[in-house]
Amino acid sequence: MQRRNKPILLSVRQAKEIDKKAREVLGISTLVLMENAGRAVAEEAEFCGNTRFNRMNRCAIFCGKGNNGGDGLVAARHLLLRGIKPDIFLAADVGEVKNEARINLDIILKLKQKIFEVRQNNLRLVRAKAMRYHLIVDALLGIGLSGEVSGVFRDLIGIINMSKAKKLAVDIPSGLDADSGQVLGCCVSADNTVTFAAKKIGMTKGAGPKYCGRIIVRDLGIPIVNLTKNRRGGYAV
Repeated sequence: MQRRNKPILLSVRQAKEIDKKAREVLGISTLVLMENAGRAVAEEAEFCGNTRFNRMNRCAIFCGKGNNGGDGLVAARHLLLRGIKPDIFLAADVGEVKNEARINLDIILKLKQKIFEVRQNNLRLVRAKAMRYHLIVDALLGIGLSGEVSGVFRDLIGIINMSKAKKLAVDIPSGLDADSGQVLGCCVSADNTVTFAAKKIGMTKGAGPKYCGRIIVRDLGIPIVNLTKNRRGGYAV
C-alpha cells in the first residue's frame, strides 16, 4: 500500500526562509512573489464563496504598510482589471509605505485610485463604510506579527468583524499567531483565507481553524519542496 505524504505545514521561520531562498538561490524577487500573491488573492476574491462577484457589489481592501499590505495592493490592481473597483483603506500614512509595497502603492496612485488613510480621528467614517460592503479583504498584518495587536489595527479588526461582509484574509487572518494559533489580543474572523506555498502551523492548532475559515493554498511560483526538503526526507528548512 502506497504511503501518502503528510501535508506540509510551515512555521514562520520556514516561510521566511523560503522567501529568502527564492530570492537568493533562484533569483525570484520579492516584487515577483508579491505580484503572484496579489493575483491569487484577486482570483479568490472574485469567486469568494464559490459565487462570481457581482460587479454591483461593494468590495474593500484593508492594507497595512508591510508586505501583507503590498499583497493587498496588488490584489486591488488585479480586481480593477476584472472590472471590480475596491475601496482601499491604508492603516498608515502613504509616506510610511516602503520597498516593494511602496512600488505597488505608487502604481495604484498612478491609476488614479483613491487611498483612504485610516487614522484614529476618522474611524467612525471607516466603521460606517464597512457596514456597506459585500466583501472585505484583510491585508493588514501578516505572519510576522509578534506581540498583541494594538492601536488603529485593533480598531480596524473590530470594525471588520462587525461587518456582515464576507471576509477574505491574505496569508493569515490579522491577529493570529502563525506558529501557535493563538489570538494576539484580537483577530479577523475570516470566512476564507488565501495562504501561500503551504498552510502555516498556527492555522491547524489553537484558535487557527476557527478564525481562518476555509483555507485555500496558492503557489507563488517557487518549488517549495526543493527549498524545504532535508536529507532525511522531512520538511524542516
